[in-house]
Amino acid sequence: MSRIDLQTAIDQIRPVDEQRLAEIQARIDSQAKPCGSLGRLEEFARRYVAVTGRDEIRQKEIYTFAGDHGVTEEGVSAFPRQVTPQMVLNFIDGGASINALARHAGAKVVVVDMGVDYDFEPAEGLLIRKVGRITGNLARGPAMSREEAVRCLEAGIEIAAGCRERGVDLVGTGDMGIGNTTPSAAIAAVFTGLPAAEVTFRGTGIDDAALANKVRVIERALEANGPDPADPVDVLAKVGGFEIGGIAGLVLGCAACGIPVVVDGFISTAGALIASELHPHVRDYVFAAHRSVEIGHGAMLARVGQEPMLDLQMRLGEGTGGALAMTLVEGALRMLREVKTFADAGVSEGEEA
Repeated sequence: MSRIDLQTAIDQIRPVDEQRLAEIQARIDSQAKPCGSLGRLEEFARRYVAVTGRDEIRQKEIYTFAGDHGVTEEGVSAFPRQVTPQMVLNFIDGGASINALARHAGAKVVVVDMGVDYDFEPAEGLLIRKVGRITGNLARGPAMSREEAVRCLEAGIEIAAGCRERGVDLVGTGDMGIGNTTPSAAIAAVFTGLPAAEVTFRGTGIDDAALANKVRVIERALEANGPDPADPVDVLAKVGGFEIGGIAGLVLGCAACGIPVVVDGFISTAGALIASELHPHVRDYVFAAHRSVEIGHGAMLARVGQEPMLDLQMRLGEGTGGALAMTLVEGALRMLREVKTFADAGVSEGEEA
């Protein structure tokens, strides 16, 4: 597979055809039910078909991007960094929450090592795309160089291109990285303009004192690095993470390749936010899986321009919300294929006067 650079992917993104969306909705409206009575399921079906041209999913894959974060030195997480490679090994072994929910959804899980401070043996379901072993401590300087940020994005873009070649027509995002709610909150603050305290929450379950420290760390990071909201690559480089960059590239690449992408929670949405800031029509291809309990998530979703499909008070990441949301897209498409029209079912349309 030939390498696809960032600008090429951006140039390939097109808006979804509004006329096609209207045609699909007209088909839904002809079915034997009151118009709009299946609520957002109708939206999911309409958008999926308009993007792909198909009313059935052939293959689903969830990519869980992993990376370590130097900012853990600041005490922003309840867990040590060693948990990142331990959880990656659990993903590969099939024993994590994302594995269970992906099996339920009929989706394959692929783990992508973007920057874990560990050397993994080759394994089924593992992609090594390591940009570095750990990001810099963003409280004291940039998380990575601009060149590394572009490498992260292009790694995700190449994965999307591979999905297109293999006929994958629904992609999900996930994450693993101890400390990664801190860069995600920093990204949220940059693009929404909100204070750090309004987009930062407990992550792995830190107490009040640790949360107050986490807010101060993000404030220092924004002051020290001065990320430019008009330059999404600069934001990723200054206050992002390797796995967040990979997610951003995957979302951007899916938009370029015409593949709907189900974006998981807070960290995945930070990646999707970077992608949508790189090109406004990225949002046409994004299905926001769920609303995280992380307080900054709603503001990020609003900036991306998508409403969450679910609100289950989840905050795990890994792609778990995305796996569940995939089942809703599949259910919506079954409705589209199998519900008869009023004429075919012999049902009268509305009441006679």
